[in-house]
Amino acid sequence: MTSPPRVDVVGVGLNATDTLIPLSTYPERGSKVEYSAASVMPGGQAASTVVACQCWGLSTRYVGRLGDDDAGRLHRREFARTGVDARIIEVKGAPSPQSLIVVDSGGERTVLCRRDERLLLQPSDLDRDWIVNARALHVDGYETAAATVATGWAREAGVPVIADLDEIYPGVEDLIRNIDYLIVSRDFPARLTGERILERALRRMQMRYGCRVTAATLGQDGVLAWDGRQSYLQPAYRVPVVDTTGAGDIFHAGFIYGLLHDWPLERQLDFACAAAALNCTASGARGGIQTVEDVEKLMATAPRYNVVELAPAAD
Repeated sequence: MTSPPRVDVVGVGLNATDTLIPLSTYPERGSKVEYSAASVMPGGQAASTVVACQCWGLSTRYVGRLGDDDAGRLHRREFARTGVDARIIEVKGAPSPQSLIVVDSGGERTVLCRRDERLLLQPSDLDRDWIVNARALHVDGYETAAATVATGWAREAGVPVIADLDEIYPGVEDLIRNIDYLIVSRDFPARLTGERILERALRRMQMRYGCRVTAATLGQDGVLAWDGRQSYLQPAYRVPVVDTTGAGDIFHAGFIYGLLHDWPLERQLDFACAAAALNCTASGARGGIQTVEDVEKLMATAPRYNVVELAPAAD
């Protein structure tokens, strides 16, 4: 059997078909609300990150499970259109992951997910060559056992690993020990470490698990990162927000793009913030993926939100 082609980035993790429903306000409990449109488009954490990297000229591979339904075929078409080397494990009779996303007038989204357990990627689904024939591995951690195996192979082969985590899944600490660049949601560090002050929590994570960088994305407050020597607080860019769906996924793509171009950490974070901001100017997890030139133009011209004092995590 021939080895797969070497790529810049391989992503292992979630895909989803998103149904976006724009509303002026989030509905009150027990209310009846009319909506004027609904859009169906591909999304998912790891899948969207990989597609963004591919759009910016990196070669990519995606590994995940899909059902044999229309949603699965939508994903296959999109991977083929963008040029992603998709290693799909198809599960007969299982519905592909679906998300219903309500987006209010301020662009904030609320997500309802449906995932069939038969679609959980298993360690036995993986081929080591898919993982180690890459310059970087990206995981989102939902399928924790498979992600832990993949990141272990990457660690053995000297392939840097980037992770996008937002939940304390069973076994997640074993996974984190294989992560080089751990970029998580705002509340994740406090839930993992018990430390409510974010900067201290990021330091604890870095020391406990040996990550090169620990960071938390903060919405309009940008990102806070710790590299073992100093903290970096990059404020977000001010843009007209249409939909925040996928902002974190595209942030991770921007970080990976900068990492593979050997940029300093501060520039990686800045590019990631700008790429995420642009994605928020259009609907969908991938609707606002712009060119590298457009991202750099935003960095040069757009105002930022003011740097704020970060409050302790909520109890």
